[in-house]
Amino acid sequence: MFVPVILGTARVGRESEKAAKYMIKQVESRGLETELIDVRDYRIEATDKTQVQPQAKKLGAIISRAEALIIVTPEYNHGYPGELKMMLDMLYDQYKRKPVGLCGVSIGGLGGARVVEQLRQVIAELHMMDIREAVYFSFIKKLFDDQGAITDASYSDRVKVFLDELVMYADALKATRK
Repeated sequence: MFVPVILGTARVGRESEKAAKYMIKQVESRGLETELIDVRDYRIEATDKTQVQPQAKKLGAIISRAEALIIVTPEYNHGYPGELKMMLDMLYDQYKRKPVGLCGVSIGGLGGARVVEQLRQVIAELHMMDIREAVYFSFIKKLFDDQGAITDASYSDRVKVFLDELVMYADALKATRK
């Protein structure tokens, strides 16, 4: 099963990259195939005609192959990064009936809860299946050590529940995408 992880910010010094790399390791530890989809690789100059951008073909091939998606994104002023929205808007049909798990990241205690809630509206419009479970990476600057290892062991259990649900929906929805 192929489950790519989307990293939703292009900012220099982005802390959410640590969370995305952690999620990739967790997906791989389950024996699933994954890769990082970095919004930095899909930046476009204008918001018009996003579906005809050269990057859309490359992204479309990855998303078409995916059986589920994980989005790891920081919360910026209670919302999601613009480059994430622009990248998501490059495609439409390729997302249909694919489950997506959302991971919020913040420097505060809510762990990006507001960005997750906002993205659920976007995910619904793209005809993806948003799983109920989410992972909230709170206090991101303290959550990972200098080597990128997570310092809170409880995340292992949270991510297990998250991935169990994501894989269950991916299996269940597979037949509907044929």
